[in-house]
Amino acid sequence: MRRCTLDHLVVVSPILPLGARFVERQLGVQLQPGGEHVRMGTHNLLLRLGDSFYLEVIAPNSMAPLPTRPRWFGLDELSAQASPRLAHWVARTEQLDTADEGLRKVFGEVEPMSRGVLSWKISIQPDGHLPLEGAIPSLIDWGDAEHPAQRLDDKGCQLQHLEISYPDPGLVERQLEAIGFTGPVSVLRGERYVLRASISTPGGLVIL
Repeated sequence: MRRCTLDHLVVVSPILPLGARFVERQLGVQLQPGGEHVRMGTHNLLLRLGDSFYLEVIAPNSMAPLPTRPRWFGLDELSAQASPRLAHWVARTEQLDTADEGLRKVFGEVEPMSRGVLSWKISIQPDGHLPLEGAIPSLIDWGDAEHPAQRLDDKGCQLQHLEISYPDPGLVERQLEAIGFTGPVSVLRGERYVLRASISTPGGLVIL
């Protein structure tokens, strides 16, 4: 049976500086440079949230050529006036290449991706939409590479808990069970999808 654990959080923003200000004002720490995703026409900034967790702020890269496919994380749907938000999360697994048709239909096709010297495999919906609006994770396989969180400075921030609100929590829970997910995540019933991360910071506990 497949096993999955929490890997990272995804904050989407129409432009990167706006997303950086959103996170830095709430958490009180500065993000670190990430890099460019050439295939997707995006770039990011990062923050370590533990030995094996991190937060990513990602946005379209206006200086990059337009991608020939939809961008990931629903970024093509963001208007220029959109506010940055915690939109999604990613779960780490192994041997993602062996994902069966049922998993790929729900979580997305498995594609190779890279940023600088890093390379990995990740599940992406062909139309760029987030699975279940973002309530269930994209899946990532880092292979034998060192986890990116190990490359980041410790700014004193730690992820404590992730809370998912969704109109049909049972559906979310069944999908998480299907991928063998374990981690500090709870699923609640809500009128709409909302993702909340409890993060300890140098200034105290913050809900992002």
